[in-house]
Amino acid sequence: MWVHAGAILPGVNEQDARRPVALAILLILGGLLGLLAAFELTLDKFQVLENPNAHLSCNFSVLVQCGANLNSPEGSVFGFPNPLIGLICFPAPIIMGVATLAGARFPRWFWSLFNLGLLAALAFVVWLIGVSIFHLGTLCPWCMLVWTVVIPMFLATTLYNLGEGNLPAGRGVRRAGAALYGWTPLISLLAYVAVAVVAQLRLDVLAQI
Repeated sequence: MWVHAGAILPGVNEQDARRPVALAILLILGGLLGLLAAFELTLDKFQVLENPNAHLSCNFSVLVQCGANLNSPEGSVFGFPNPLIGLICFPAPIIMGVATLAGARFPRWFWSLFNLGLLAALAFVVWLIGVSIFHLGTLCPWCMLVWTVVIPMFLATTLYNLGEGNLPAGRGVRRAGAALYGWTPLISLLAYVAVAVVAQLRLDVLAQI
């Protein structure tokens, strides 16, 4: 269970205690994994462009594949392949995490902007989950890795910012954010379970494994 950044432990000075180490590590690991997924999807997209009939390493079955996602209109929703967005954006949480571990202190407006960026990432991921499950009928392995890291990064950052007062909220909401921050892993797990249940109900995943 995570320790909230505001908790001061014996033998730890106040500045170190208020540094969100768990959040920083999550942002670094999440950013690295997201960057890996975006890089692999970009390579697969290049491969498909060179040879539309290419067999991609992420294509395991009709259900578990990334080819359909990459070749769909939703795979280039802004006019260019979606993985390029990941290549551009995932370095941000890595930099944020490294800077936080190094002792950098960011103003409230900076945390708010970063949180807004993660909110946009979550909204995009939720939309892509819906497209993948309800429209394409596929589960893209690298896409699922992106889903897996964006959800806890958003939750942890939002709850941390609420608890620290970096986001405009009442005292009760701030207390709730501070209390729930340590439960980020469990809340993320519940989100994963919800996606898995929806996928099972829609695609009957277990019958196709």
